[in-house]
Amino acid sequence: MFKKKPTASEVDGVQYRRAKTWQIICYACNALVGMSVYSLIGMASYSASIGYGITTAAVGIILTCTRILDGITDPLLAFVYDRVNTKFGKLRVLLVAGYLIEAVALYAMFTGFSSKGMGLVAFTLLYVVYVIGYTITNMTAQTIPAIMTNDPRQRPTLGVWTTAFNYLVPMVMSMVLNVVLLPKCGGTYNQAFLTAACNITLIVAAIGTLLVCLGVSAFDKPENFVGTKKAEPLKMADIVEVLKHNKPLQCYIASNASDKLAQQVGSQAIINTILGGIIIGNIGLGTILTVISMVPSIFFAAFGAKYVGKHGSKKGIVNFTCISMVITAVMIVFFLVIDPKQIGVMGSPAMIIYVILSLLQNGSNMCITTSNTSYMADAIDFELDRSGRYIPAVVSGTYSLVDKLITSFAAVIATGAVALLGYTATMPQPTDPCTPAIFWMGMVLKFGLPIIGWIITLIAMRSCPLTKEEMVNVQKRIAEKKAAAQSEFYKEQLQ
Repeated sequence: MFKKKPTASEVDGVQYRRAKTWQIICYACNALVGMSVYSLIGMASYSASIGYGITTAAVGIILTCTRILDGITDPLLAFVYDRVNTKFGKLRVLLVAGYLIEAVALYAMFTGFSSKGMGLVAFTLLYVVYVIGYTITNMTAQTIPAIMTNDPRQRPTLGVWTTAFNYLVPMVMSMVLNVVLLPKCGGTYNQAFLTAACNITLIVAAIGTLLVCLGVSAFDKPENFVGTKKAEPLKMADIVEVLKHNKPLQCYIASNASDKLAQQVGSQAIINTILGGIIIGNIGLGTILTVISMVPSIFFAAFGAKYVGKHGSKKGIVNFTCISMVITAVMIVFFLVIDPKQIGVMGSPAMIIYVILSLLQNGSNMCITTSNTSYMADAIDFELDRSGRYIPAVVSGTYSLVDKLITSFAAVIATGAVALLGYTATMPQPTDPCTPAIFWMGMVLKFGLPIIGWIITLIAMRSCPLTKEEMVNVQKRIAEKKAAAQSEFYKEQLQ
């Protein structure tokens, strides 16, 4: 007879709440909302040019400013989140409201008002409305993992499903839009294509919203949003207080924002052109190799979840960050000792090694993402233990504010670096010759910046108190405080 493995509740002496697998999968379907819209909004510059006659330079300014606005609205949502309490719940009302707002804005932006003689003001206003709807949907979704489960073994599982969907959905959307839909619309980004792409996106996002609402329905109850002391109306000072005293949140902001800035700089189209088109010399094959190495690496997230469930979110972030640094350093050496053009030759040893290194690099990065999902839920519970207030939107919104303010400069860094190479009036093209300056700039932006971000992560996590053992103590203290608060409530009712 096999002895049944003890649960986390039995091992830690804490009565953890858990979600069913189907509920976790439904929650992960939020990617159908976020990532499908992400695929559509990536074509906002085409909509601005085709539908509203706005110049490329003006579009860049609009998108940068609205991203900063997006960051500012994140913590402000906490005030709305704190006050929404209906018989239909809190989460579902906000998710549906956010979807409807962004759906109306996107439909008007890409279809309703597009190519109707509207100009810059109309496009900007519609984009701002979209940002508001996106903020409501996205910030509400970020608070859900902490509500669904506090089991340290299960929390990373949410990260696995979320990571898998977040990578798969944009891949599928890219195939549907660019491989299936685009040829049917004449092979160019025209108004017919933008209209069809918008309609498909809104349908996919609607399905995702309904599935998320189904998954969270059992948890969307008032008792799951109470703290350990009497609730008070949220004030702006509370956001400052959280940022000032929540040490794990401070560490997370330094860690994740620096990593994401490096990631977004490296994902800029002009940087991918430098690496795949100029350094490797085959941008088409380079894109295919990226997809080939990405899909199998999703399975690494499952390993990462198991590791984080056993050793804790902090240790997962630290150890997988170290692994990513080593793999990336090996990648740089690999580019130095070979002729990078050989990577662009199908079936060559250089191509095979590149795919393997990319697979390992993507896999370790996904393990970091899985660890981060679990860590944010831990930081929310840490705040509940520290202050006695359950304010998940404040914690996640405060992080998002700083994160988006920092990452809004990704495009500026990428274009500024390219300008240093002499591309002031034109952009890098795949047919350009690979000079030493271009090679080293590609290495620095694609691989060097992530290493710097990971160094910042390791420094930040050294002072983070959220070890696996401390999180068990946090959950014990929360349970004791809630029991004491409930007992005090019953005493007051009897008097």
